[in-house]
Amino acid sequence: MTAAAVSATATATPILELQDISLHFGGITALDGVGFTVNRGEIFAVIGPNGAGKTSVFNCISGLYHPARGKILFEGNDITGLTPARRARLGLARSFQNIELFKGMTVIDNLMLGRHIHMKTGLLTGGLFLGPARREEIRNRKVVEEIIDFLEIQAIRQKVVGTLAYGLQKRVELGRALALEPRVLLLDEPMAGMNAEETEDMARFVLDISEERDTTIVLIEHDMGVVMDICDRICAIDFGVKLAEGTPAEIQANPSVVSAYLGETDVLFNI
Repeated sequence: MTAAAVSATATATPILELQDISLHFGGITALDGVGFTVNRGEIFAVIGPNGAGKTSVFNCISGLYHPARGKILFEGNDITGLTPARRARLGLARSFQNIELFKGMTVIDNLMLGRHIHMKTGLLTGGLFLGPARREEIRNRKVVEEIIDFLEIQAIRQKVVGTLAYGLQKRVELGRALALEPRVLLLDEPMAGMNAEETEDMARFVLDISEERDTTIVLIEHDMGVVMDICDRICAIDFGVKLAEGTPAEIQANPSVVSAYLGETDVLFNI
């Protein structure tokens, strides 16, 4: 995103906003007043050491957790009380840190499952595969085949997911999230466990999703080199508390962020 584009979106209603989010598990405070805004078209990162509360933030956004306090706004509307399914229909999709695919099914079947919110035919029509169901199947297959081409996984489209290498499974999980046609895509450590080549490929796909598919992206990632290279803005948290929010340069220069990672600036950010 160019500086002019960032400036223009800054004055518009954020596509996603967290306001004073707090989350508790018994006597443990997982999040304590966390808030940030994500502008339309941005690649936005949530960073922090292990156990900082990053995935808890995602679970609140996607509806798996319900915060004890605060609001979550999507395109200006309060979605705090909505179910995960309702949020998905509004345009929120996510991938998971631990791969959550159906390992005994093929790649294309996993991607077709990502189209479930777009399937309207009933049990009888679908079960008998009558005209409307058949036409709907063709429409959704076209979308899935386009995603397969986009992610360059044509060669594995009919392979059983459980037989694939880890990096390819991560790519399939990304594809399933894209199959929902989200307006905001939440990616929980999309590069985790990947080698250098796989990381480079995934970073390229993230950029292409943002630029070519007009999708706002919020990601959690530990690879600070990738975060600094591809993200427009960043929110850093630690022990469930927000430390800073800003551009990569601002986060890189923030003493609280560097201290939280217990590293020197040139080591932490690989510059």
